[in-house]
Amino acid sequence: MNIALIGYGKMGKTIESVAISRGHRISHKIDLDNPEAWDNLSPENTDVAIEFTGPHSAFENVKKCIEKSVPLVCGSTGWLDKFDEIVNLTKKLDGSFLYASNFSVGVNIFFELNKKLAQLMASHPEYDVSLKEVHHTQKKDAPSGTAITLAEEVLANIRSKKYWVNRDTENPDELSVTSERIDPAPGTHHIRYHSAIDDIEIIHTAHSRNGFALGAVLAAEFLPGKKGVFGMKEVLGI
Repeated sequence: MNIALIGYGKMGKTIESVAISRGHRISHKIDLDNPEAWDNLSPENTDVAIEFTGPHSAFENVKKCIEKSVPLVCGSTGWLDKFDEIVNLTKKLDGSFLYASNFSVGVNIFFELNKKLAQLMASHPEYDVSLKEVHHTQKKDAPSGTAITLAEEVLANIRSKKYWVNRDTENPDELSVTSERIDPAPGTHHIRYHSAIDDIEIIHTAHSRNGFALGAVLAAEFLPGKKGVFGMKEVLGI
């Protein structure tokens, strides 16, 4: 396939390496330094685009790709207050859009474990639940998109928690999601159920960006020829 990279930082370069190793070609490398490259992006020269930038630019990048009818895989977080607008635009233009807060195969399995554990713990109010995420200092948003996904899965099952907050809290209605920024740290997510008797914990720790990059390329391989809005559940069949 011909793949356009929207964002050519460390993640974009890792995706490039993985994509080339799987036999794909990079059609465009669009970054802050060459915005004119958008003018040449089209379905005629690009099968799918992969967008990894930041909260400040992701929405406009996604919108441009959909308006140009280029299927898009997006991994940027921190912009989801406008997600419904993108869903509606994708449907209106009969486009192809795939979003995930985390493309790692291991993390997406971890999501399923988190949901199952929350379901099991729902009838045990003696346990209090909290989340912690650790990333490198270049991570722009806090908490991470992955942590937000995990928190929303917990809230859907632990009814005593009404909403999440990005700090320590003693309010029983609040789910604590704490963030640390330490180098080097590709990403660790930690869910803890604590009681006076014992703790139950599940942890996912990334060792490098390669897992995220491979998942993004797998998503890019999945998307061409499909119409609508998708996630990693469809890519992985889970």
